[in-house]
Amino acid sequence: MWTPRFCLKWGPQLKQLRAAVASTQLRAISARIVNDSFIVVQPESEGSAGSESLTYPGVWLRDNCSCSECFHASSQSRRLDWDNFDASVRPQHLHTDADTQEIHVRWSDSHVSSYSLQWLRERSFKDQRQRNYLDDFYRPRTHHWRGADFEHVAQRFDYGDVMHDDRALRDWLQALAVYGVALIGGAPIDKGVVRQLAERVGFIRRTTYGEEFIVQAKPGAKNFAYLSDPLPLHTDLPYYEYKPSVNILHCMVQTESRGGSNLLVDAFHIADRLRAEHPEDFERLKETPVDWNDIGSEDGREFHNIWRSPVICLDGDGRYTRINHSVPQRDSHFNVPLDQVLPWYESYARFVRMARADAHSFKTQPGDVLTFNNIRLLHGRTGYDDTEENSRYIVGAYLDWDIIYSRLRVLKKKLPPA
Repeated sequence: MWTPRFCLKWGPQLKQLRAAVASTQLRAISARIVNDSFIVVQPESEGSAGSESLTYPGVWLRDNCSCSECFHASSQSRRLDWDNFDASVRPQHLHTDADTQEIHVRWSDSHVSSYSLQWLRERSFKDQRQRNYLDDFYRPRTHHWRGADFEHVAQRFDYGDVMHDDRALRDWLQALAVYGVALIGGAPIDKGVVRQLAERVGFIRRTTYGEEFIVQAKPGAKNFAYLSDPLPLHTDLPYYEYKPSVNILHCMVQTESRGGSNLLVDAFHIADRLRAEHPEDFERLKETPVDWNDIGSEDGREFHNIWRSPVICLDGDGRYTRINHSVPQRDSHFNVPLDQVLPWYESYARFVRMARADAHSFKTQPGDVLTFNNIRLLHGRTGYDDTEENSRYIVGAYLDWDIIYSRLRVLKKKLPPA
């Protein structure tokens, strides 16, 4: 087929020119003031295919001005004087710059602010963008699971990878956030493992029982967990107002007796079932405050911890924030109206039976580290025979979700998507 010499010589240049023109058209920005209070941004020329307008309240934009007068960059903090801030401030004039992809606004208080298109897109008020932000970057959306699904949801990681590879660290923390449980294998038989893992994320949460704690059968035990008897399903320290968030349990010695198996159940899943199948029980466990307590001493210090909270706790959006459960750690005081006591016991008994029936049983081995969400999952242990020749030795520590979420966000910004 005959091809004109012009096309042979200039074809590639024409393609580049068309691409440059298309790029210029795509980068065009327009903006307008609506109802004196809103700014509508059009990332492309008006009417362009695929363009989507973005609407922002003027007062919100003024509040988020990032100039040096309004914002302290090194601390990422506002320096606006809110004693004198005009909450009725209005945009008066707009100027868009296609080259810098910025919008400049002159306000009714005579201040001038600039906003990049990328910054605006990341903070769009569109429903889908806000859902994506809340369900991924803010706090990953949880996935609730049945005990029968444990092997599918409990992801496994290598200790060396988590300690030395930021991607493995990110994936471990993401799994904890979504499923509430993750296993780490290949850890050295060393008491310092739980501290090393905690400090890889941030720092250990100290409690009445110290920073690291040892779970083993002890004579004269001051804690129910320090027995070889069966340990019922529970959440740790429900008697704390601010409870430790994540449990790290490093198996150093495992009993060879038939017992000593871990029990785990996703209490958010049990609460889902209760809400669907027995709504009256769900409401009762959501509304009735329980007195959780712990009385004793550790390292010569006496303590008496009490916190009143329902079994099922939700936030203002109806999402679970935590589950409180520990049969041994309920106070003998029950400060509720008399007619609520018997119905509560019936509802609580149903919750406990449903949880126990759904619990997954497994046994960690030396070098395994079990990590799980202490304010979501119930955990326990089957009883075992404890002798000098056949013992069980677990080293534990806690992390807090504030520290975990902070580390996870830093890693998500630093690393490309998984």
